[in-house]
Amino acid sequence: MSDHDDFAFEPVPGLPEQPPKGETLLWQGRPQLWALAREAYALGWFAVYFAFVVIWRMSVAWTAAEPGQQVGAVVATGVLYAGLGLIGAAVILGIAYAQARTTVYTITTARVVMRIGAALPVTLNLPFKQIENATLGLRKSGVGTIALELKGNTRLAYLVLWPHCRPWFMKHPQPALRCIPEAQKISQILAQAAESRLSRPEVTRRDDADASGTSVPAQ
Repeated sequence: MSDHDDFAFEPVPGLPEQPPKGETLLWQGRPQLWALAREAYALGWFAVYFAFVVIWRMSVAWTAAEPGQQVGAVVATGVLYAGLGLIGAAVILGIAYAQARTTVYTITTARVVMRIGAALPVTLNLPFKQIENATLGLRKSGVGTIALELKGNTRLAYLVLWPHCRPWFMKHPQPALRCIPEAQKISQILAQAAESRLSRPEVTRRDDADASGTSVPAQ
């Protein structure tokens, strides 16, 4: 994954600060452009819709044209509407490109970090202890989406997350590593890291000078 000047202030691409001592970066990635355009922005449905529009308008042009001028009318109409469709598809691809280019998903030994947002970048820090479950949606190409179901006390806004969230889960939004290549492999990295982290006992330190014997988290 290449660096870019937009986020040159980041000490590690995709992270707002250096990971603390003992935390290791395991994987970083971003959405695949074409998969994001198809799944999040419905590029395929848009193409099918405009194909029907082009055929319909060409048939109307054939019917309305004077004899002998029908071929020219059909060609002109087809070129016009096909051009409009291509412009619309280019806009969709441009939006998807901006999202993919500015997004960085990160998995460490302690958390998932999502730097998302093309116009207003937002960094989401999701420690494993806040994640209830992870769901993998996988396609034959190997590209897939890993949705993160958060515990009840963690709330995120659906519109802030979009398109980096599980579609239609609006009441309880699930942030997602959307349209990533080798999703099966990445899901295994995530599962192993979370299992290793959460199975570690929490070490506490007791201050013997404290008469109450209260334990505090070890540093």
